[in-house]
Amino acid sequence: MALQSFGDINALPVGCIAKVLSLTSPKDACRLSAVVSTFGSASRSDVVWGRFLPSDYREVIAAVNDPDPLLSRFRSLKDLYLYLSDHPILIDGGRKSFSLEKCSGKKCYMIAARDLIIIWSDTPRYWRWVRLPESRVRLPEFPEVVELLAVCRFEIRGKISTKMLSPGTCYVAYLVFALRAETKGLHNNPAEVFVELTGHERVKSWVFIDSDRSHQRMVEIAAGVNANDIRQPTPRGDGWMEVELGEYFVEGGENADLEFGVLRLRHGNWKHGVVVQGIEVRPKAVRWW
Repeated sequence: MALQSFGDINALPVGCIAKVLSLTSPKDACRLSAVVSTFGSASRSDVVWGRFLPSDYREVIAAVNDPDPLLSRFRSLKDLYLYLSDHPILIDGGRKSFSLEKCSGKKCYMIAARDLIIIWSDTPRYWRWVRLPESRVRLPEFPEVVELLAVCRFEIRGKISTKMLSPGTCYVAYLVFALRAETKGLHNNPAEVFVELTGHERVKSWVFIDSDRSHQRMVEIAAGVNANDIRQPTPRGDGWMEVELGEYFVEGGENADLEFGVLRLRHGNWKHGVVVQGIEVRPKAVRWW
């Protein structure tokens, strides 16, 4: 049905249109403003974008790792929203990054390697902490990452409070990493990964960390596990790799931690050549407009 059949939209007050747009989504608000000229000024209203931003966005921004007040940089909440969807900010002393999923305004976090439990990471002969040159740091990268030198036991765990996540949202956790040119112990060696809500049943699955399929063959994992179901890592737009650890639907009100990580690699041989940036937790099936 044509919009004109509802009457003269141009006669509606801007505040009324803004209220209507605030009940849609960021993606729909931008599309409608492009199609209906009257929606243009209303779509820039703080009434609209204040509803699209998380209700606690001021508290989150208060933890930003930057002396320049973030809120003072933007003339409107729309500008702030678009900035946070394209430029993750470091919070909690640089141990986490925060951003928004562009189409929905849902919260996204990455937990730095420093905030993860990595077995033997405090022993220099096994892991090495590396400061990235400032010229190489691209958001949402952290200035410090950890490189695997040599271990048999490969275990990484992290967690985040469900209170920090957007309710009514299916979240997926991803290990974010890179591989050195020379790696060892990863070929044909799948990793057992997990996601669980504290105090609830742990959901396990298997992934490959080495993305070179030419080295992979059918491997026997465990009874009831199909080797074809082992998830593969994929490249990210920021030059790193990621592999899915699992997913969980946050209903809201759980008042518990969402835990995730790598439990072990199938074979206990020596391994090296992995650089870990962190674990990202973001809404499932993100699609940018």
